[in-house]
Amino acid sequence: MNAANTSHLDLQAIAKDVMKEHGFQPDFPPQVAQQLAQLKAHPPQAVAAPGLRDLRSLLWSSIDNDTSRDLDQIEVAERLPNRQIRVLVAIADVDAFVPKDSPIDQHAARETTSVYTGVRIFPMLPEELSTAASSLQENADRISVVIEFVVGSDGIAESSDVYRALVRNKAQLTYRSVGGWLENSNEAPPKVAASADLQAQLRLQDEAAKSLKQQRYQHGALNIDTNEARPVVLNQQIIDVLQQERNRATDLIEDFMIAANGVAARMLEKVSSLRRIVKTPERWDRIVQLATDAGEKLPAEPDSKALNDFLTKRRAADPDHFADLSLAVIKLIGPGQYVLERPGDPVQGHFGLAVQDYTHSTAPNRRFADIVTQRLIKALLAGQPDPYSDNELAAIASNCTIKEDAARKVEREMSKRVAAIAMSNRIGQSFDAIVTGKTAKGTFVRTLRPHVDGLLAQGQDGVDVGDKLQVKLVRTDVQRGYIDFARL
Repeated sequence: MNAANTSHLDLQAIAKDVMKEHGFQPDFPPQVAQQLAQLKAHPPQAVAAPGLRDLRSLLWSSIDNDTSRDLDQIEVAERLPNRQIRVLVAIADVDAFVPKDSPIDQHAARETTSVYTGVRIFPMLPEELSTAASSLQENADRISVVIEFVVGSDGIAESSDVYRALVRNKAQLTYRSVGGWLENSNEAPPKVAASADLQAQLRLQDEAAKSLKQQRYQHGALNIDTNEARPVVLNQQIIDVLQQERNRATDLIEDFMIAANGVAARMLEKVSSLRRIVKTPERWDRIVQLATDAGEKLPAEPDSKALNDFLTKRRAADPDHFADLSLAVIKLIGPGQYVLERPGDPVQGHFGLAVQDYTHSTAPNRRFADIVTQRLIKALLAGQPDPYSDNELAAIASNCTIKEDAARKVEREMSKRVAAIAMSNRIGQSFDAIVTGKTAKGTFVRTLRPHVDGLLAQGQDGVDVGDKLQVKLVRTDVQRGYIDFARL
């Protein structure tokens, strides 16, 4: 399909249709507008909340994507004696704006997640909340749930606390600019350059995050790359897809969120709650084979520590192709899921993060599971009854897992359409690729530069996940989102 023939396509309309095909109802019902009007007329009164701490004087900052407006969390750190660092993560108190079983809550419970299609965002919550009233915007007073923990010199998070607080984001920053500055590859962004205190604060946070990460790696957390592709748009036309790379700033936030989610999970051990788990990989034998092909040996039984040691060695030995290996391992481990955990239940854990206690609590503007966890935390803090029964939590866990899988499919289908437009003038060109999936529907590959997923339509016999190939682009179909390759 020629690129010129794609200009008439309305990708935003297509994205909405794809959402509906996968079980989403992206339009908010009329009752939501009525609830928003009531919230505007009678906003939650932060000063009236009992036990609310006033932490607005601290040097809070946020780090997120360049275009993000739904800011879920802000961070600040403090140096303590004995090389310890106290970290505070303030999470937007979305529950204050969205009461349980209200129209907005019912919509969020059904959709469970915001969906990012590359051409349009379908928010779980109305943007009047997620990007405004309940977003931790710069220079705005906001109510929050603060998760506090102390990072020791050994990287162990301890001495945790959870409470409600009034906070104020002093600097809205971006991954790209802060990451480059932390890595000394570019100058400090203007807000950072203008404040020696903010520079010191971010470097302290970076120090704490690196300690947390090193500790997790020692316990077997997987050292993997999960770079994503994003469209390049010029004059409202998609002209390319580029890799969005990780850096020190993305790692900093990830490490803080993992630690905060662990604190939240441990706080809820004595009540029924949601857990985020990644089961032991069923295709461990294929991961063992990938290690063998690289001249390494893994044990016959799944072992996250051994796997991480292998990944760390491969990152050092072959950094240019480490992302390829990471992708194969991620695909073979499989996606996470939400489950109900009751007091006394066996702990299932998260294989990829090498943690036993893990929930989702840090993104309530974007994920319904996080709103549920926030309500459980607030009830516990207030000494109130649990807001959900076990049956309710089990149903929520199931729906969140189903919708998360559906969201991945929507995002994948739309990314293929975006990529089909960008690649439509490259028919016949050859690319290095890696096999990412082998199912009854076909064998799938991802090209390495740029990162584009497609079907291996020719030459698929005898290949498996993780195999590296040379492929040729033979067809694109933007309307259907098809990108077909042939093995060379």
